[in-house]
Amino acid sequence: MTTFLQALISGLGIGSVYAIIAVSFVVIYRATGVLNFAQPALFILGSFATSAFAVDAGIPFFVAVPLAMIVVGLLSAGVERIAIRPMVGRPVFSTAIVTIGLFIALLIVAFRLFDSRPRTVGDPWQLNSLCLGGDASAGGCAGGVLVYENTIARIVIAVVVLTVLVLWLGRSRLGLAMRATSFDQEIALAQGVNVGRVFSIAWAIGGGLAALGGVLLAANGGVVQATDALFSLVVLPAIIIGGLDSLKGGIVGGLVVGLVAALTSAYQPIHAPWLGPNFENVAPYLVMIIVLLVRPYGIFGTREVQRL
Repeated sequence: MTTFLQALISGLGIGSVYAIIAVSFVVIYRATGVLNFAQPALFILGSFATSAFAVDAGIPFFVAVPLAMIVVGLLSAGVERIAIRPMVGRPVFSTAIVTIGLFIALLIVAFRLFDSRPRTVGDPWQLNSLCLGGDASAGGCAGGVLVYENTIARIVIAVVVLTVLVLWLGRSRLGLAMRATSFDQEIALAQGVNVGRVFSIAWAIGGGLAALGGVLLAANGGVVQATDALFSLVVLPAIIIGGLDSLKGGIVGGLVVGLVAALTSAYQPIHAPWLGPNFENVAPYLVMIIVLLVRPYGIFGTREVQRL
């Protein structure tokens, strides 16, 4: 039971980060119809910017993180205006290729601006832990569940940020404009929606969320480097499981991927060692395949109806 509880809490912690990053993809896709493959670069730029503010400049961590989100959000909006806006009306495949090019370009920018050396984000939790329901007097956690403070912080921050975002987009005029734009850009224009403004705001929100996800993932007492940008591609199963155009789906998909990975890591080496090491990285993709076989549009994705 202790192993299960520790895996459960750990899975919810990393799943909360996956949920934030998945929602950053979904917000952009819902508004523009573009699956932004440049998100991993924005993810790593958020970590590096937080490191520059908190570690290099000595700004308090809880001030450095919002500053990094704003910087990366503005960068994301600028990228959309310069590179993506001219692609409106072009085939989706062409726009996707452009975002892959943006990923490479932004990753090079990250190398140039922040060097290639590993960095820390200056988080206050580091590797501090709590012992729940056990005896920590001997330096361990006999009979209890060992929980890292950064895991609790990830869950709390994700709950607050995603709740505020979902409520805001669900009840505000901007959220309505984003839904109208994703449904049909021409009709939205005819109804007075400033589609270009919606695009920019969606990319800014997506960039800010990607930066936050990068910071929370790096806030584990370790170091972050530019090559860690590829790690955010682990979120792709979460997006597909939940549904590309669903905020709720992004959240649920992120949690599912985090829990599957954590439980697999805890039990697979014991009960199925023949599957090999690091199988927890494969398990979410197996879940994704199963979900696609049952629901090709994801659990909460919008089913497209075509009439012939």
